[in-house]
Amino acid sequence: MIIANVCRATISPQITSFLKAPVTSKSINVSRLYTSNARTGFRRAVRARPTLVEKAMAPAGENAYKLGKGFAAGASVLGIGALCYYGAGLSSSTGAIDHAALWPQYVKDRIHTTYMYFGGSIAASVATATAVLRSPAAMRMLTNSGWVAIGVSMVAMIGSGMLAQSIPYQEGFGAKQMAWLLHSGVIGAVIAPLSLVGGPIILRAALYTAGIISALSAVAVCAPSDKFLNMGGPLAIGLGVVFASSVGTMFLPPTTVLGSGLHSMALYGGLILFSMFLLYDTQKIIKKAETQSVSYGRDFSGNSVTYDSYDPINNAISIYLDTINIFVRMVTILAGGGGGKRK
Repeated sequence: MIIANVCRATISPQITSFLKAPVTSKSINVSRLYTSNARTGFRRAVRARPTLVEKAMAPAGENAYKLGKGFAAGASVLGIGALCYYGAGLSSSTGAIDHAALWPQYVKDRIHTTYMYFGGSIAASVATATAVLRSPAAMRMLTNSGWVAIGVSMVAMIGSGMLAQSIPYQEGFGAKQMAWLLHSGVIGAVIAPLSLVGGPIILRAALYTAGIISALSAVAVCAPSDKFLNMGGPLAIGLGVVFASSVGTMFLPPTTVLGSGLHSMALYGGLILFSMFLLYDTQKIIKKAETQSVSYGRDFSGNSVTYDSYDPINNAISIYLDTINIFVRMVTILAGGGGGKRK
């Protein structure tokens, strides 16, 4: 009782009257109003924040392709620097150009034959593309058939390439040479509609591609012999990324943020990737020409026969596909498909 009286005496009359006052409905309504306003404001803030899908499908800005252009420009600077560095002989290791004088004749013949088939592939593709352009029926089939034409084109390119590379190589004109011409012709027919952008753009793209191929080949020849041969794994990963981006561009328009990112990856990323592939494939050709075995024997008639395990057609196809991929991307960039304005 004494403790209770002490506690009661220490509480002021104002606090006692406040605690005894009844809770009216007006105060409850005010509390509910403030609570409702707080919930509504929180919901509005949540709704105002865009979702990940909305961000990805938002319209692309003017700088959507600047990152890809920056990477391509940086790769060009590195390529020019590598050409100057290795071309001036500043590297401590020797390159293929330093060994060329010591090559046996069969190594020189292998490399010469490979690049002859490479030039033949370009010529066959140009001839086929010209024939397709002069055929209205063929152009309608390639440009107006939609997904059917895309599917048939991909199957034809992949199938003819696998066929050409699976047949064993023999000198002369045989089954492998016919499959090689078929593969080159199919690719020429598929890229023929690119000519619709105009002759001047095609000519500029061809000249730029020739300059890129020449410069990269010079870098590969002047660099140490195994400098780029260790890039097989990273290049395979990059190829998967570029392929997935190319497939994504078929479904997402380049006017969205995600679509422009995929388009930039497939375009500028592919340009850098296939330039690196050209360095890799060029040094691989030289390595195979130097190391793959040559055996000599006699056939059933007693005539001397040379058995060569080196396949110049398969090696030519590799650098031919690199060149085609670079050319297609150069045409797209010059035509304004890379975020730039057509001039």
